[in-house]
Amino acid sequence: MPELPEVEALAEFLREHAVGRAVIGVDVTAFQALKTVDPPVTALAGLLVTGVARHGKFLDVDCDGLHFVTHLARGGWLRWRDDLTGAKPVRPGKGPLAVRVRLSPGEDGRAPGFELTEAGTQKRLAVYVVRDPEDVPGIAGLGPDPLAEDFTPDLLKTIVGGSRAQIKGLLRDQKVIAGIGNAYSDEVLHVAKMSPFKIAGTLTDGQVADLHDAIVSTLRDAVGRARGLAAKDLKSEKKSGLRVHGRTGEACEVCGDTIREVSFADSSLQYCPTCQTGGKPLADRRMSRLLK
Repeated sequence: MPELPEVEALAEFLREHAVGRAVIGVDVTAFQALKTVDPPVTALAGLLVTGVARHGKFLDVDCDGLHFVTHLARGGWLRWRDDLTGAKPVRPGKGPLAVRVRLSPGEDGRAPGFELTEAGTQKRLAVYVVRDPEDVPGIAGLGPDPLAEDFTPDLLKTIVGGSRAQIKGLLRDQKVIAGIGNAYSDEVLHVAKMSPFKIAGTLTDGQVADLHDAIVSTLRDAVGRARGLAAKDLKSEKKSGLRVHGRTGEACEVCGDTIREVSFADSSLQYCPTCQTGGKPLADRRMSRLLK
């Protein structure tokens, strides 16, 4: 799932490659992905791309005041095409292509654009055409952006104070903090040397400060690694930069202990026992059931 660093990198990529070009047309093949009808998606044709922004994990392409907003969800991705002149017409079907945005040609005569694709059977990719990004429910309810200047240790202290939620779940809650998902919450907690099951409201002032530093440094480092990369290279960059997430059974590069996993119905978390839980493995309820 693309999270804040990847979406920020996609936004930067589109600022460089799409801003200043006119939208020739938007072709939708996965009609369930289009969540709005007014304005119609056809209203984007002829408008100039004037800016690209990120709101949490939402990507916002500003077209002369109309906003083409997408949330890539778990299996979605953005694929840039240098020339769509000879591309096959979009047809509804079972393939991964959901939406194609065609842009005006440059001096070289090539007409570029980008495509939104979605792998897997759970189709959750979402596209909105709105006059104001705040008209998108998911954006209107976002918590503070962790890379914003006003995201301070004091603000984080207010967020966690009194919360009975486990810190892993709180970090993933977009209404609490915008942009952090399953992967980077694992990475943040590893850097902060904190158990994913720790109750947020029990954090000391020192632990809040450590967590704040871990959030900001982890995300900024990831954004820095992704900056300047082509859209097609961002997935592999994300995977190569992760230290615990998705690395079950491997050695922790900090202490050498074996990275462990806790599985849930539709996701899992990874952590290092030595770095994060005092050497004690966390209970994995799914594995416990399998062993009975």
